[in-house]
Amino acid sequence: MIILAFFLGHWYLSVLMQTLFLHRYAAHQMFTMSKGWEKVFYVLTFIGQGSSFLSPRAYGIMHRLHHAYADTEADPHSPKYSDNMMDMMWKTRQFYNDILNNRDSIPAKFKKGVPNWQWMERFGDRWLVRLAWGTAYTLFYIQFATSPWLFLLLPVHYLMGPVHGAIINWCAHLYGYTNFKVADTAKNLLPFDFLMMGESYHNNHHKFGGRPNFGGFRWHEFDPAYPLLLLLNKVGVIRLRFGRDEAYM
Repeated sequence: MIILAFFLGHWYLSVLMQTLFLHRYAAHQMFTMSKGWEKVFYVLTFIGQGSSFLSPRAYGIMHRLHHAYADTEADPHSPKYSDNMMDMMWKTRQFYNDILNNRDSIPAKFKKGVPNWQWMERFGDRWLVRLAWGTAYTLFYIQFATSPWLFLLLPVHYLMGPVHGAIINWCAHLYGYTNFKVADTAKNLLPFDFLMMGESYHNNHHKFGGRPNFGGFRWHEFDPAYPLLLLLNKVGVIRLRFGRDEAYM
């Protein structure tokens, strides 16, 4: 039970930080926050993703390109141009690293307003830091795992951030249902998104790129992250900016 609770806690904290901070804030600027709160969210993302910490700056830029060029050769991650999920993940990693290390030639409009706490960006990307997180996960399993089979979950801990991205960027462009006709293959992966905190409503999101609520178009569509956004907005941590369908650019 301890291992299961640890795995679920890591899964949901990681995906929550990815959807709130990296996706809805860094990429789409659906809300604003102070520089102080921005650093708090950087730290929470670092804790949530751990060994697979993703740069909010690089993620934000890369995801904007995904929306601008979805399912074309310029898309950083499209199943149409990859042989399998691992191939797509490897191509995404190369694209991400080029942005992270300033080796890209991406137009400036895609970089406007992305968060960039340089110290945390560098610290979270250090291999020694990633190895320290991975070692901590492993030691926790050695202490509390009641079966050798449970150790099969460890690779997911090591790669939690990319795993979440691959589920949506691969599966939600191949499987699921659509509410709207869009210019790409984005689909709603789950009728009730208990797994990805609203991220699986990919077709809805591609239709309304700036809408903070990814669900809500059918009776069964509930975006678990949206009530949290409303709460954070109410208490003044963030300020929601966009309406139903306004985009980030």
